[in-house]
Parts: sequence; C-alpha cells; structure tokens
Amino acid sequence: MHDNYYPLPGGPVRILAAETPFPNLQQALTEPNGLIAIGGSLTPRRLLSAYKQGIFPWFSPGEPILWWSPDPRMVLFPPALKITRSLRKVIQQQPFELRMNTQFTAVMQACAATPRPGQSGSWITDEMIAAYSELHAMGYAHSMEAWQDGQLVGGCYGVKIGRMFYGESMFHHVSNASKVAFAHLVQWLISQQVGMIDCQMHTPLLASFGAYEIPRDRFIEELTHLVQYDPT
Repeated sequence: MHDNYYPLPGGPVRILAAETPFPNLQQALTEPNGLIAIGGSLTPRRLLSAYKQGIFPWFSPGEPILWWSPDPRMVLFPPALKITRSLRKVIQQQPFELRMNTQFTAVMQACAATPRPGQSGSWITDEMIAAYSELHAMGYAHSMEAWQDGQLVGGCYGVKIGRMFYGESMFHHVSNASKVAFAHLVQWLISQQVGMIDCQMHTPLLASFGAYEIPRDRFIEELTHLVQYDPT
C-alpha cells in the first residue's frame, strides 16, 4: 500500500489509516513544530504506540486527529522538582485532601472546561476523554486530585508507561490546588522510579517546577530506555 500524505506549507504530513505506522520522527515538520501525522484513531493500541515513540495527539474540535513530536521537548526529571517557598508553605498547611485515581474522568472533564489564556476552546474533546478513560481502566492513565470540603477543586492527569510519565493537563478551582496536586504526583512518580516526565511544550508554570527543554533526540534516547520497563 502506498503511503498517503497531506500537503502543507511546511511539508507533507502522513495520513494514517487503521494500520498505518507512524513515520520516522525525522519527518516531523518544523512548522508547525513537530506535526508528524494526521488521522488514525484514539484506540489504546494507537495511543500507547504513539507515546512509546515520543508522539502525542493534540487537536481542536472539528479537526482530524493531529499527532505531534516537537523539537525541543519540555521535560522534568522528577528528582529535580523545584517547590517555591510560597508553595511549600501551602503544602505544609495541608489545605487539600489529596486522592489518586478516584475521579479520573472528572479531572479530564474539569481540565476541558477550564479556560486557557489565548485559547478559545479545549483540545480535550469528548473523544479524548473516552479514550484516556479507557487507558485509565487499563492502568496506564492516572489522576492526582485535590479535594476540599468534599469537592474536587484541582488536579492533573497523564499516562505512565514503564518508568516514563507523560503529563497531559491540570486545572484548579481553588488557588494552588493544581500545583499541590502536581507536586504530590511527582513525589508518587519518584516512588515508582519514574525517570522523566514529558511536559510536551514550554510554559512558565512548568519551568517554575524545574522543567526545561531538551533536544528531541535526547528525549527519545531517554524515553526508549524508560518505556522498556513496561511489562506489556
């Protein structure tokens, strides 16, 4: 079967059919940065295959599924987590009850509903929520949740494969709730011997936690080693 490609100003992008493999990462576009494929599906098999190769889905409602592997890549090495003095004080005050994996889908729904600066909508579509909830049921996707007075007020979620974690999104309805949840998530990941957290792209918040950008080649080298610990 001949490969099908969609022409874009930055170059051609492979169109995925049901069984089409992802192209080599060297084929990822530089503009837009990291776009590598279009289409396919959000089945657990496809998602796990993507993450193991350093690829993730990111698209808006009404668009086809877009797959990305940007260069450079924002990462956090868990032992290098930085906690600001002000956040440390909040954590010491214990204003939240921290729970893990009790309301995974609700965390995704809250992330989808949270307005983002410069974004008119959310990339966390109903299709994405259903797909990642399935990964959660399989034991791959996890949520860390901040609760207050019996209400879910903040949290974050992502995908863990072996000793690699892929952070996806976070939200808060109460100040510092998502930051406290993320700090606790990183401590849990350290206990699980996770060696690297994929933060995907640069944000000031992630940088404040100690995340920084590394070349994609180094990211893939680290990832390839860490995902080998996946028992499947």
